[in-house]
Amino acid sequence: MKNEYPKVSKIESIPELHRELGLPGPLHPLISLLDATNGQIDMSRLPGSYITGFYKVTFITHLGGKFRYGQGYYDFDEGNLIFTAPNQVVGSTKNYEGNKGYSLIVHPDFLQGYPLARKIKNYGFFSYAINEALHLSEQEKSTMLAIYGIIRDELNSRIDDFSHEVIISQIELLLNYAKRFYKRQFLTRQVITNDLLRQLEDLLDNYFNEEKPIVHGIPTVQYLAEKLNYTPNYLSDMLRSLTGLNAQQHIHQKLIERSKDLLSGTSLTISEVAYKLGFEHPQSFSRLFKIKTRISPVQFRTAFN
Repeated sequence: MKNEYPKVSKIESIPELHRELGLPGPLHPLISLLDATNGQIDMSRLPGSYITGFYKVTFITHLGGKFRYGQGYYDFDEGNLIFTAPNQVVGSTKNYEGNKGYSLIVHPDFLQGYPLARKIKNYGFFSYAINEALHLSEQEKSTMLAIYGIIRDELNSRIDDFSHEVIISQIELLLNYAKRFYKRQFLTRQVITNDLLRQLEDLLDNYFNEEKPIVHGIPTVQYLAEKLNYTPNYLSDMLRSLTGLNAQQHIHQKLIERSKDLLSGTSLTISEVAYKLGFEHPQSFSRLFKIKTRISPVQFRTAFN
């Protein structure tokens, strides 16, 4: 039987990436800065989809097409930052001809011996989807261009212990700025973010109104993210910036809200309430309720009555 799924190629190293693109070998085997601002790098030479063995931060200075953003499209294109981590599948750029920019490619081994080797895994945007790219304002774009410029100059110099440290510090600076700019993006894109909160509330209400917890259990962050067309990390980070609560905490908040309604307005036992909300074990429900309210479900019902 013919395989229905296309084969996904894997590009393990930076020298291998250069060969795929028809470029000379990198100045350093563990880090490279690809300059595609002049259109001389043909990204369509890459496979339709492939898995990388390195981190990649792509700064698109010119957008040749439109990418989707949740249910809609990007509403401005001052510049975009797209992050991918090792072992992620990268999609083809063939549908977006005319894109220009820079790609910073960093192999994990380049970070070994520095705190960033561990810290880089805590930057959630490396697991965001392509439609969750960071949109830069003109001022933010200038900041990023300056950092890319410093890294380029260091790579074009003789790499020594000092330049290695300088590059590491610039990579960390770039990531910290990206973290700050993402928070700005969450707060300024009011049409999208306000709509997100309404959709999230409706989604959770419908889930409980239709008694899905009895069959499917407690709603998960993955479930919410798929329904809202975001990745789990992006959804949680956006919600945290808007409300101070991540997606899991929003689920817990809704569970407590619903449980209070059931405890105060019905004669269901504690076990029946837990079952109706999707808990496998009543003890798990009682534990969560006490953590969130500082009293047990029995104490709440007694105090209410």
